[in-house]
Amino acid sequence: MLEKLKALEERFENLNEEMARPEVVADYQRIQTLAKERASLEEVVTFYRRLMSASSQIEDTRSLLNEGSDPEMVRLAREELDSLEAERLRLEESIKLALLPKDPHDDRDVIVEVRAGTGGEEAGLFAGDLYRMYSRYAERKRWGLEVMSASESEKGGYKEIVFEIHGKGAYSRLKFESGVHRVQRVPVTETQGRKHTSAATVAVLPEAEDIEVDVDEKDLKWDIFHSGGAGGQNVNKVATAVRVTHLPTGIVVQCQDERSQLKNKTRALMILKSRLLQVREEKQAAQISDSRRSQVGGGDRSEKIRTYNFQQDRVTDHRVGLTRHNLQAFLDGEIDDVIDAVATADQAQRLEESLV
Repeated sequence: MLEKLKALEERFENLNEEMARPEVVADYQRIQTLAKERASLEEVVTFYRRLMSASSQIEDTRSLLNEGSDPEMVRLAREELDSLEAERLRLEESIKLALLPKDPHDDRDVIVEVRAGTGGEEAGLFAGDLYRMYSRYAERKRWGLEVMSASESEKGGYKEIVFEIHGKGAYSRLKFESGVHRVQRVPVTETQGRKHTSAATVAVLPEAEDIEVDVDEKDLKWDIFHSGGAGGQNVNKVATAVRVTHLPTGIVVQCQDERSQLKNKTRALMILKSRLLQVREEKQAAQISDSRRSQVGGGDRSEKIRTYNFQQDRVTDHRVGLTRHNLQAFLDGEIDDVIDAVATADQAQRLEESLV
């Protein structure tokens, strides 16, 4: 591993030298490419240099121990050695994590799709709760959020809502939210106070770039129709709502929130490309080991990942066995601790697999 780290450090220094050359500075595309590669190496090179420094200090301290005769100096040297060896172990673990392959989509914007599942109107209300939870989380992160398509339910929730979140690292934080979210509570629609179990599904898609997903226009079927909301509200007298069907896969996307037909078509195509990217990458992800999928889940929207229990004021993430209370705070967007736990479990599993 040390040889590999040394080679990475040399490449890091070569990049610094190349980026300082006048002809490279004047080439915008070249400097951007080099800067991106340099940024990908900076963390591991920093850890490596700190590791080398700690290793050097350990050797010096051991020499002091071997040569020392003053009991007090020996005691201090032993304490220093224990501290340095613990630091070296921490740095070695940090380097192993830093060397894990990065998800190429982690810094991208995301498209989030929330759909009511089993449970009738209560499921629609819960879908609305999840949408508000992600909205408030985005606010805490100072990310932008834009609704792309929404189909409201009769009681004020959503049959389906699709929205985009703009922000650096949005996908890295939200990608583990895909799956079935289950709620247990007495719904407002229940007159006898009985607890119901309902569900909503969440899909988190990295926003696809045009160069990644090539869609042939002849593979698309477009339908134009009048948009309208629940109970006949917000009916648009001009046909601006669009539905696009990708004929080879059967994927259907509908957008009606914008008053412009062109804007709805643009949004629908963006969602379609992101779904096609997901389909392609799910095929690749099928090669992931069964052990990893059972550890943190494969992001499958059919997999139950979390339960929200209102009567017990708790939320449980089933992938890592984590339960926390203060459910209202969680629904207000305080979800980082659970996201961190799932991300850490994923890192640990990938690290274990890399060492096999």
